[in-house]
Amino acid sequence: MSADTTAARLPEGRYGRGGTRDSDRRLKVIGAVCGVLGLGLIAWLGGSYLLRESKINGSVPTFQVLSDSEVQLRLTVRKGDGQAGTCTVRSQADDHAVVGVADFPVPAAGSGYDAVVTLRTTARGTTAELLGCTPAK
Repeated sequence: MSADTTAARLPEGRYGRGGTRDSDRRLKVIGAVCGVLGLGLIAWLGGSYLLRESKINGSVPTFQVLSDSEVQLRLTVRKGDGQAGTCTVRSQADDHAVVGVADFPVPAAGSGYDAVVTLRTTARGTTAELLGCTPAK
């Protein structure tokens, strides 16, 4: 007996038909299309997330404590032309207790806004920080 006759052979058709070049190529094309669509979806979702609330960006570059009841600060805002909004600022005391919070309106005119504003406090404030700016609806 030879090795060829004793070797076990798989039954024909039991495990599906063998792969052909056409079916392999079709699977590669489908995989490539799904990959491109997936990357496009991720890019679109990421872009919409980054751009949804970034219409108004502000900062408080300087502040000065005027008294036990007032902190003066410079509010600088970058925004789209014609976009109005509101910026919220707070001040804290030495013990980190919040002693003042106020919303300052940002006018729609221009692409930037720079103003010196006064924040009223209930005790001596030692900080002035911008909590955030929100666009008008």
